[in-house]
Parts: sequence; C-alpha cells; structure tokens
Amino acid sequence: MAARHLVYLIGEDWFFASHFRARARAARAAGWRVSVVTRTGSAAAELRDEGFEVHGVDFRRARLNPLAEGRLALHIAALYRKLAPDLVHHVALKPILLGSVAARLAGVGAIVNAPVGQGFVFASETAKARVLRPLVGAAMRATIGARGAIAIFENAEDRAAMIAAGAIRADDAVLIRGAGVDLARFRPVIPPPGPVRIVLGARMLRDKGIGEFIAAAGRLKGQGGDFVLAGTPDPGNPASLTEGDLRAAPNVRWIGHCDDMASLFASCHIACLPSYREGLPKFLLEAMAAGLPCVATDVTGCREAVVAGETGLLVPPRDPAALGAALAGLIDDPARRARFGAAGRSRAERFYAEPIICAETLAVYERAITRDSER
Repeated sequence: MAARHLVYLIGEDWFFASHFRARARAARAAGWRVSVVTRTGSAAAELRDEGFEVHGVDFRRARLNPLAEGRLALHIAALYRKLAPDLVHHVALKPILLGSVAARLAGVGAIVNAPVGQGFVFASETAKARVLRPLVGAAMRATIGARGAIAIFENAEDRAAMIAAGAIRADDAVLIRGAGVDLARFRPVIPPPGPVRIVLGARMLRDKGIGEFIAAAGRLKGQGGDFVLAGTPDPGNPASLTEGDLRAAPNVRWIGHCDDMASLFASCHIACLPSYREGLPKFLLEAMAAGLPCVATDVTGCREAVVAGETGLLVPPRDPAALGAALAGLIDDPARRARFGAAGRSRAERFYAEPIICAETLAVYERAITRDSER
C-alpha cells in the first residue's frame, strides 16, 4: 500500500525549516510521504538532504498583482494534480488564499489551513496595511473553512474571531499552541554573572517592536543592561529595517542571524518581544523553556504565551517608556526573574513541547483524511 501523501504549501523554505520541520518529521515517522511546495532559498538543499521533496514556486509576499497571483494559483493547482496529495496543509495567509483555489481546481479534498501570525497586513498601521486589511480579511473568511477545511489556530483570540465571523464552525477550528519546543535543547541553566543581558530574537521588522526596544535601551543607559538584537532583516516585508539601520542603532548590539539560540539564551537573563501582533511567537516559547523571564506586549499572540505576573510582564504596544520601566524592574530583581523563569519552564513543559504539538497536529491530519473519505 502506497504511503499517504502530505503536501505543505508555505511561503518560505526557511520558515518551514524553523516552524514545521518537527511536524513533518513526525508525519513521515507515522508513514506519510511529505512534500513541501514553497519559495526555495537557503533551506531547500538541507530539506532535500533530509529526504523531504521540495518543489519551488514563485511566492512573493509583497506582490499584490492579481494576474500574477492568479497565474501562481494555476501553477499550484497543476502541481497538486501532479503530486496527487491525500492532504494539503496551507501555512500563512497567501498560501491559504491561493492554495484553497488550487485545491478546488485540482480536486484535493482534505485541507488543513494554518493562519500563523497574520503578518504585515494585520500588524502594521501604515496606509497600505489599512487599505489591504478588510480585503485580506474578507478573503480569509471566505477560504479558511471552505469545503470543510480544518483550521489550526495558534492562539485562542484568532480562533474565536474567525468563529464569531462565521468563517468556520467551532468544531473545525482547532487550537494548537505554536510550533513546538525541543525541551532537551532549550533548558534552564545557571544565570551568567555580569551585566543583565536582555535579548530580542526575531526578524528585524518594525512590527516586532525593534524601535521600542532600541528606545527602551536608551532610557536604561547606565543602569547595567546589555541589550542584544538577534535576527536578520526581511526585505520581502515592507516593515523591514535595513542592515544600515541596525548597525547605526544606539545602545544595542545587533548580532545578526543566530544559529544556536539555546546557547544565546544561556548567556542572557531576560527575553523581550515588544511586537505589535503575533500568532504565537516561537522566540518567547523557547525562551520560557530555557528558563528566562519574558517581557512582551499585551497583544494577540504574546499574551497567549506570557502569563502576566507569572512567567513575565506584559506592557502596552508602541510604548518605550512602559517597556523600559518593566525591564528596569526585572534588571533590579533577580529573585523575581528566577521565579518567572521557573514558571515559564513549567508552562513550556505543559503546553509547548514538540511531542505534544506533533501529536495534536497528526490527530488533525487523521481527522481531515477520515472526513474526506466519508464524503
């Protein structure tokens, strides 16, 4: 009997490698053949070497040309016909929109949609984002639960909003908390001596609160904090900073891409993510697993991860003064940092461990396949 075929449709190969590889490995271990349809870049060769089938398509996140997107949907539909998947898993907004069209054209019956993050359109307050938001929102509501698709949400707020909008039935809207954390790799260590180090790890986007982090560092200059930015610009995102911006930023150290976040966390005392909106930020989950207290914004996604007063602190978005005050309080209180860090590790063990996330995802796949076979 041939292995069932699972196809992921995702915008970037690096995002699949960082956020979905563990689930793909679990699916393969469960007997699935796994293919990835994505824009190929630095991660494609590594994924192929690991045995995943990788098919390149011309995803461009910033492109808004309806004709080009229509051609891409047709190309994906042709790929779906060729690959003959038993199940497709669409990850993020554009793959959900185009993949839903392609699946319908190709006659794919079992569909899982995962609106992770929701990105620039929903996080930014630029004129472009405000114009696009209702259009993208309407398209998402029309496709996320179409033809009996099951949707996986990373936080309870997004799930509730889509159910309330009538986009999907509650029974078909599943909450799975993030990408999963390797608890053996990310584990608590004895905090290092020296100045308290605060780390922000993310793509270098304005919408991640990079500007507020830099401003807060300036406010705390002279109080002993060492502020570190880890991550690279994302030219495909309109909110991206440039390398020049980051090199010129005062009061912080930009270290660029970090291959070993576990070692970086081991050298730090506080994790900070003053983002404007998230799905469920992997950076915070890994930091919690590593026993770090977290300071984040009181926004969708961040407040799903960080329990205020238990695993860290939440502050209003776009507020450098509040961010600086919260960080200053933790810099001066090692006992509180330790208490938050221990609670964060416990929360990661209960909710975010890779085996938990993989098992929950595989259960959704089985449900989608069973439903399709019963139609």
